[in-house]
Amino acid sequence: MKGKLKIAQVAPLYESVPPQRYGGTERVVKTLVDGLASNGHEVTLFATGDSTTTTRLISPCPYGLRLDKNVVDKVVPHITMLKMLCEIESHFDLIHFHTDYLHLPLVSKLKTPSLTTIHSRLDRPELIAMYERFKDVSLVSISHSQAQPLASNNWVQNVYHGIDKKIYVPKFEQGRHLTFLGRMSPDKNPEDAIKIAIESELPIKIAAKIDPEDQTYYQERIMPFLKHPLVEFVGEVGEIKKVELLRDSIALIFPIQWPEPFGMVLIESMACGTPVLAYNNGSVPEVIDEGITGIVVDRFEDALKKIRAIDTLDRRLVRRRFEERFDQSVMVQNYEKVYDQLLNVTPKTILDSPII
Repeated sequence: MKGKLKIAQVAPLYESVPPQRYGGTERVVKTLVDGLASNGHEVTLFATGDSTTTTRLISPCPYGLRLDKNVVDKVVPHITMLKMLCEIESHFDLIHFHTDYLHLPLVSKLKTPSLTTIHSRLDRPELIAMYERFKDVSLVSISHSQAQPLASNNWVQNVYHGIDKKIYVPKFEQGRHLTFLGRMSPDKNPEDAIKIAIESELPIKIAAKIDPEDQTYYQERIMPFLKHPLVEFVGEVGEIKKVELLRDSIALIFPIQWPEPFGMVLIESMACGTPVLAYNNGSVPEVIDEGITGIVVDRFEDALKKIRAIDTLDRRLVRRRFEERFDQSVMVQNYEKVYDQLLNVTPKTILDSPII
């Protein structure tokens, strides 16, 4: 793109940037901020006070809100952050929001061009009705499947997430266990991951955070399996442990039961050279190259039939395809194209001109 920009990156406040453990959106924001700064842009990050960045940091709260019991209403710090942004809006060439819909009523009042990357699902009726009132807002999707419920909105582009390949050192030897990594929830479906492992007589490690609303599911549906000798629950893990788990895995099992907009763990696994066995929901068929980086199945029975075929996939090719599609540099370059398009060209729709 032409010239260097002054860019505000506005992150959600539920986790730090990067997150200490779970938090895909915050990890993407960190990767984007670092990449833009490396390319010479002047970036200001609006995020929690415990965030880590070499750029300017502006924060309305000291810690990530998910684990801060002192903050009852989690929306309040976000409103404070938006006010802080408005007070220095004129400093920026562009404002890039990652806060989904909280800021939308503000956009039409801003004099500075803005862009919103939607990181969450859009298929619920109340969300569709709400977003249809903001068709003037420039949006970026993180997968084509995510954008479909709002096909008539102002989708500037589709940009897939990326991660820093230097963090994920691949391992090309055969793995020792299957891995499930994500939230302990029915949508993420760790139950099927465990059943696939047991039926296939393969060990599995379950790395998952348990939110309060998922405690009953965990106790009733998952805990009975933890007595099985092939099943090990390792809890919620940080970045270093996560990479170790994925590198040592035969495959990542991703049996989601909802239209996930983009599964970060999919590309994290690929970065480690580890293929993925995933259910065909949401963005899965967009992210996984069938027969190259993983195997996509429609149901549990198909997973049992295909799990052994995962050994035939070339782990070096898995890593190579990750670098081609999902490395940090690819995402940053694609966002730079979007910024240039937003500032200089009339936006096209996502269906006409996708960035992949």
